[in-house]
Amino acid sequence: VYFLWCHAKDIIQSFKTLERFGVIHSVFTNLLLWTNGVLTESKHQLNEHKERLITLGFGNITIVLDDHAPQCNCTTTTLCSIFSQGIYYLYPFNIEYHILASTMLYVLWKNIGRKVEHHQQHKTPFKFHGITVGMIFGLIVLTSTIAIVVVYLIQIGRSKIKSELALTMFYLHAIFVLALMCTAGIVALFIYRLEDRSLDNSKNPARKLDAELLVGTAAGSWLLSWGSILAIICARAHPKYTWYNLPYSVLVIIEKYIQNLFIIESIHREQEKVNDDIKTLRIVTISRGSTLSLTPSYKEIYNGIAARDSGEVPRLSKGSVCGRESAGGGAKEETSQENSSVMHSASDFSFYSRNSVTNNKRRVLKNIAAFLFLCNLSLWIPPAFGCRPEYDNGLEEIVFGFEPWIIVVNLAMPFSIFYRMHSAASLFEVNCKT
Repeated sequence: VYFLWCHAKDIIQSFKTLERFGVIHSVFTNLLLWTNGVLTESKHQLNEHKERLITLGFGNITIVLDDHAPQCNCTTTTLCSIFSQGIYYLYPFNIEYHILASTMLYVLWKNIGRKVEHHQQHKTPFKFHGITVGMIFGLIVLTSTIAIVVVYLIQIGRSKIKSELALTMFYLHAIFVLALMCTAGIVALFIYRLEDRSLDNSKNPARKLDAELLVGTAAGSWLLSWGSILAIICARAHPKYTWYNLPYSVLVIIEKYIQNLFIIESIHREQEKVNDDIKTLRIVTISRGSTLSLTPSYKEIYNGIAARDSGEVPRLSKGSVCGRESAGGGAKEETSQENSSVMHSASDFSFYSRNSVTNNKRRVLKNIAAFLFLCNLSLWIPPAFGCRPEYDNGLEEIVFGFEPWIIVVNLAMPFSIFYRMHSAASLFEVNCKT
């Protein structure tokens, strides 16, 4: 952790062969530890799943319980039991750590010997200002998801009626959340289509890996969703709660597709660069060799602290625009300078309006990114802590068979869990960048 925290962004230029060997060795070590954690957790989930199927009444499925727990030789059996049962709730964090470490080490491996242009990178801090709406809605989704997971884990497997009610409750909540996420993603993509900003196509291993991981890990849940859709179509008998699985599976496919487009387009967009000349912009008029300021500074314009917000027209800082001439031609000079003042005021108001529209778009995008960030954390919680309707509804296992479907779920579910955590990390970066 210390190594990755301090050196994840280093570009190594010496001892490149030795460094490549050591880093790629660490990558595969973390992948093996990740695989070991996935297999151990899958054994635990499968044993619980078999017990739940007995409760749901699927007697036509051959069920053999496998007590894979190690033999306890401790004198304090109560403490040992608490530890052995509670350790399974730490598996999601252990699994996420190893896959995250392997991806960071892979980026470090790709950067060995890489030549980059020397330019100053500005770190953009995360700010809560301006994302209140997205945070509120996201926290509501997060809180409701935690409550749904608790109720689901308590009710599932108690009886057939309680299990069906738990599945129905889960599907309805997930459908509502996924529909909101689809809507937010479509609005964000529509805003991007209205903007005229170029894309950054320069080589960047971290950004390329982010896009590949988003698409690759999303394929896991797409596989599960298409399997559920085919099972619903091909099944002969349909319990009522299984019909909610159809819109849920369809929305999972659509939502991940829209979210991937939003994240990939966001991380490839160039940040707005403000020219140094614009920062010190002044609209000036010259009268008798003296420079008079007509507009506030750029910082005041950018922060919206302009006179236009209070309904006042910008005025000169040094008296009148023009000095009256006693001789002829003074009226012409006054008229000319008045026209110039009007033109500058019009361009000033145009600058204000463009800046206001840009800030509004940016604020909407930041709220959408914050909302999707919390929603992805919410959707990471259910499968990571044992709330998996793909195991519990039993419909797919009747259509495809118990062992084939369980193998598919055990292979695809870890990728689906990792997708949500990786999406949350990418959306956090999008929020800071917007």
